[in-house]
Amino acid sequence: MNSFFKNYKGILFLITGIALGSVAGLIFGKSVELLKPIGDIFLNLLFTAVIPLVFFAISSSIAGLTASNKLNRMMGIMAMVFLGTVVIAALLTILAVRLFPLHEHIQRIPLTEVIEKKPFAEQITQLVTTSEFYELLSRKSMLSMIIFSVLIGFATLRAGARATAFAQFLHGGNEVFKNLFAIIMKIAPLGLGAYFAYQVGVFGPQLFGTYARSLGLYYGVGAFYFVVLFSCYAFLAGGFRGIKTYWKNNIIPSATAVGTCSSIATIPANLEAAEKMQIPDYIANVTVPLGATLHKDGSSISSIVKMAVVFAMFGQSFNSADVIFLAVGMTVLVSIVEGGIPNGGYVGELLFISAYGFPPEALPPAMIIGTLVDPMATLLNATGDTVAGMLVTRFTEGKNWLKELPLKIQS
Repeated sequence: MNSFFKNYKGILFLITGIALGSVAGLIFGKSVELLKPIGDIFLNLLFTAVIPLVFFAISSSIAGLTASNKLNRMMGIMAMVFLGTVVIAALLTILAVRLFPLHEHIQRIPLTEVIEKKPFAEQITQLVTTSEFYELLSRKSMLSMIIFSVLIGFATLRAGARATAFAQFLHGGNEVFKNLFAIIMKIAPLGLGAYFAYQVGVFGPQLFGTYARSLGLYYGVGAFYFVVLFSCYAFLAGGFRGIKTYWKNNIIPSATAVGTCSSIATIPANLEAAEKMQIPDYIANVTVPLGATLHKDGSSISSIVKMAVVFAMFGQSFNSADVIFLAVGMTVLVSIVEGGIPNGGYVGELLFISAYGFPPEALPPAMIIGTLVDPMATLLNATGDTVAGMLVTRFTEGKNWLKELPLKIQS
């Protein structure tokens, strides 16, 4: 019981804060508007911390690469597998949103500021670049800043020993802002509770229907992806024997993922399962640890659901080709970026809200949904790494890898 509380205490405290805020909103109605500044303070702290946090996290990670990290053929295949499964998860969720539209049942929140519509080419240009350095420090330029962080990381790596002091500065900055973000998130139950009290009090209890439908959609898509798509991946990797091998050895990693709510904590169980699945050590020892931070099928699904809900809440269309194209690209980026950052899902929400020009009021609904779907997201994120390892083995070792490798005793 103590272990369960330790693993889930963040979620439990957050849900408790949201529940208390909801009750306050139902009881006191619009008078709870006086609590809104508490929520605003929390959001402002997040917006302030997120830019340096992401900069240091990305640039220090790249600056810390060594010669052993260079991509060989196996790692190139692994990258394609990771990217392919994340995109498939995103496209499946977009299809589900089209089949089960959320916007028809969602209570709309009036926009406090106008979202400016621009030509698609101009949108892309402004998303990936800025004309002045200081503009990189704005949350509205997060994608530009991420690209700049990547370039800084590679420039530091290229400079080698001459940039040792700067690399140490990046690593130190990463540690400082990781801890700062952890401190800020400790007041999340209070901040989101106050915001939820405000939303329920002002916009009514219809908001509960919004979250119930979005959670129903997520868990439905997640369960389908877990059972059907993972089976398809296993079949592609090793035929019917691949399906049997995968599911026979996926029970312990699945239980570990749900029990710990952590992809990192599931790595040992995944490595043991990978051995029983006959995935070669040289593939498993790279795919599983990297997958824990870079491969996020569950986060891909939640990212699309959160975007669809926010778009519907603010009366914006989520159907146009340019919006969907950006959504898929943003989902891939979010699934990569959030892995190396504490509470990385919240950073992903900040990213897409800023990219699409939504006001700060769009963040709490996305954060609440992200919190409530976390167990299923972790299950998909973690257990997707072993089936990805099977796919990498298939394309690295050949289609008969399950027969060619020595059959290991499976217990």
